[in-house]
Amino acid sequence: MIDNVVIKKKLIELPPAKILWIMAIALFILFLISSVRHAIFHSTGFDLGIYDQVVYLISQGQVPISSFLGYHHLGNHGAWSVYPLALFYKIWPSVYWLLFIQSFSLAIALLPLWNLAKLTGLDDKVSLGVIISYLLYPIVFNVNLFDFHPEVMALPVIFFVLLAAEKKAVGWFTLGVIWILGCKAVLSLLIIGLGLWLLIFENRAKLGLIALVLGSSWFIIVTQGIIPAFSGEEVAAVGRYSYLGDSVVSIASNIFLLPHLVFSKIFSFETFRYLFLLILPVIWGLVPLHKMTAKAQIWQTLTTFTPISIILFLNILSDVSFQRSLNYQYSLPFVPFFLLAMIRNLQVNQTYWQNFRSTAPTWFVTLPAKLGNIPLKIPNFLFPQTVLVWSLFALILIGNINEYLGYFQQIDNGRSLQQAVGKIQTKGGVLTDNKIAPHVTHRPMVKLLDQTTPTNLVEFDYVLLNLRYPWSDTKSQGIALSKKLTNHPQWQTSFQDNDIVLFSRIK
Repeated sequence: MIDNVVIKKKLIELPPAKILWIMAIALFILFLISSVRHAIFHSTGFDLGIYDQVVYLISQGQVPISSFLGYHHLGNHGAWSVYPLALFYKIWPSVYWLLFIQSFSLAIALLPLWNLAKLTGLDDKVSLGVIISYLLYPIVFNVNLFDFHPEVMALPVIFFVLLAAEKKAVGWFTLGVIWILGCKAVLSLLIIGLGLWLLIFENRAKLGLIALVLGSSWFIIVTQGIIPAFSGEEVAAVGRYSYLGDSVVSIASNIFLLPHLVFSKIFSFETFRYLFLLILPVIWGLVPLHKMTAKAQIWQTLTTFTPISIILFLNILSDVSFQRSLNYQYSLPFVPFFLLAMIRNLQVNQTYWQNFRSTAPTWFVTLPAKLGNIPLKIPNFLFPQTVLVWSLFALILIGNINEYLGYFQQIDNGRSLQQAVGKIQTKGGVLTDNKIAPHVTHRPMVKLLDQTTPTNLVEFDYVLLNLRYPWSDTKSQGIALSKKLTNHPQWQTSFQDNDIVLFSRIK
């Protein structure tokens, strides 16, 4: 870690006012765009509806069984971190709490990130460049846009844990690790990797052992105990590695017993494309300035990636391509370590440039000013303007901006859809499609059209359909069900307008 820096007693120092303003503006923008997406019916039952339903049920003192999944919430990744969120629902039961908490988690990460940059010795302009790079990192934008996922609540705490490790704050480090483990089962692998990194490369044996013990223990408990007990089956993600086995144990062993299958995944175009897109947004901060320090900087960067290596390996091996997409949450835990590697590399580059300027010929040092009043210090003209341009380029290239703008092409019957949702007066079961589901999840029973059959509607009091803009995977089911329920003796049309149809059971 950083042994040549004086360890301060205070773990978090408040950044300058401009950084706090940036954080507040980021929170506002992130919350606004995710809220608008939900308001115009483009959020989904998988996953926003799942978490909204279970948090609502917890707030009502009911058993948090997800009707989408068919089992208790703890069987879904063992994410106990959502339980405290029910306190917000007691104030006001609204899905917008989840969207706000997610945006807040992404924005508040600036506090430990700024502290990491300053602790390393980066000047204000370089640190601001790091902040910009984080906020415009495509994964940050994309994951905020894609519903809600509890692992996002772990992101600022990962930065916090790295800062605590730098300052040898054992208590805060331990508490942070415990919270991270509660956000998703797979993050136990991140903590195991963190422990190995601290133990082997960072000379933090005590912290490394704490992370190793907690991460390994929780991985065994959650995968072999909690998830099977509450879901009645193996960890859900096991199906994504079916070519390697049908259980966590068999998959782990076959990784070594069937190396040809593993190598075919690793050395593929899709893997290289995935790695390229991951690194592209921050590549500017990982390039050494001088060949004398290049080897050491490259080695330091590679070792800093140790904590993410296990999850990265699993993403590469997965049978489902979306696990290697930056549109989803699977690569989010990598961001803090990319930023830490960048901070460390920039610190070496900054020191090199400052030393170079002190020994460079006078004509070279004054040349930038003669060419147009360019400031003499490299970080001043590289940061933050150049970083902003590069980060915007990466965001436009990889971010889901075009997809977000496309949402507004399907809102002409949105008012009718809102009216139909308002007609659902009871807490009876609702059958609908993926885009409508998160608007009706404050009840024990909500299912999607492909989770039942037209002849098995006994669980539902309402069927809500958008026939103009249906969820593509269940378009045919919606049309068929609409025809079946029209003039059905047990069902009546409670609302119909602009291809929005609400059927209710006749009692």
